[in-house]
Amino acid sequence: MKYLFLLSVLTSLGIADITDIKSFEADFTQKITDDKKKVLKYNGHLKASKPAYALWDYKSPVTKSIYIQFDKITIIEPELEQVIIKYIDEDFDFFSMIKNSKKIDDSTYKARFKQTDFMIKVKDDKIVSISYMDDLDNKVVIYFKNVVQNKEISKDDFSPTIPLEYDILNNY
Repeated sequence: MKYLFLLSVLTSLGIADITDIKSFEADFTQKITDDKKKVLKYNGHLKASKPAYALWDYKSPVTKSIYIQFDKITIIEPELEQVIIKYIDEDFDFFSMIKNSKKIDDSTYKARFKQTDFMIKVKDDKIVSISYMDDLDNKVVIYFKNVVQNKEISKDDFSPTIPLEYDILNNY
């Protein structure tokens, strides 16, 4: 569930002057480090737009697309030929959280949601990373590069196309 929460958190990612971002697009590297220092690393591309749309397009080590539209998450896994559709009931507005985040120094902001602290690093008014500890005490850091903020993104980009031959698993 923490993984889905992270997806929800990053659904609306972006932060121009840390208060007025309407969209966010970037390549990302996500590193998850457990208590034994084992590291899992994922790479891909992210698009997000207000009010609550996102597309996490994972490229390696597996291909997977995660579409978020408000409280609905659609996960398309080509290697398994399956789609998982989930609904979440988290009352969470990431843009509001960012707007209310506290500036720590010129390049760091701290935001809090449900006992989890998110450290947000910025450079030249663009997000370069977000880090936090998950429920299993794993350190999660997401690094961003080729960041574009406030670019118009079509809402069609957040509508999944599901191949007819894929199994669909609904998790209401």
